[in-house]
Amino acid sequence: MKDTVLELWPELEWIKDTELRDQTAKTWEMALSKSVLSAEDLNVIPFTLLVPDLEVSFMEHKRCVVHIARDSGVQIKNHLGKGLRVNMDVLISGAILADVGKLLEYEKKDGKAIQGNYGKYLRHTFSGVSLAESCGVPPEVCHIIAAHAGEGDMIKRSVEAYIVHHADFMTFLPFKSRLQA
Repeated sequence: MKDTVLELWPELEWIKDTELRDQTAKTWEMALSKSVLSAEDLNVIPFTLLVPDLEVSFMEHKRCVVHIARDSGVQIKNHLGKGLRVNMDVLISGAILADVGKLLEYEKKDGKAIQGNYGKYLRHTFSGVSLAESCGVPPEVCHIIAAHAGEGDMIKRSVEAYIVHHADFMTFLPFKSRLQA
């Protein structure tokens, strides 16, 4: 399973803190072990069930979010570093883990991803934090998982959580807005 996660997430190597890198990978291993979805499914299923006929896969979206978050963190450090501190390891881990809970939220029916019974009661922010905490992921990363979606609008976000939140929504809202056009 570890090789599968490393193949799925080469970006794990960007996390310099080996303990955090291992905790992040373990969280994905656990999610895959509890999910009806396989690593291969993640390259096929849509990244959201809120937009019908979406052709962008879960991993395409996730990889984009992680890369945008990392690039944004670098630019914030370069230009605003005196006023805003960015922990790049926390940022990257949080971006990689933000949607890990979706592996429990989804089920497969007739070869398609659908919201499962678990997902009807617990959104991926909650299940993602639960998975991450059980793998020893520190609170500052769990905060990003909890705060990256709408649930985070009710709490004070860290700098890293803001970055992941905006990276996620800037790659989701344009798809959603096409429904309203």
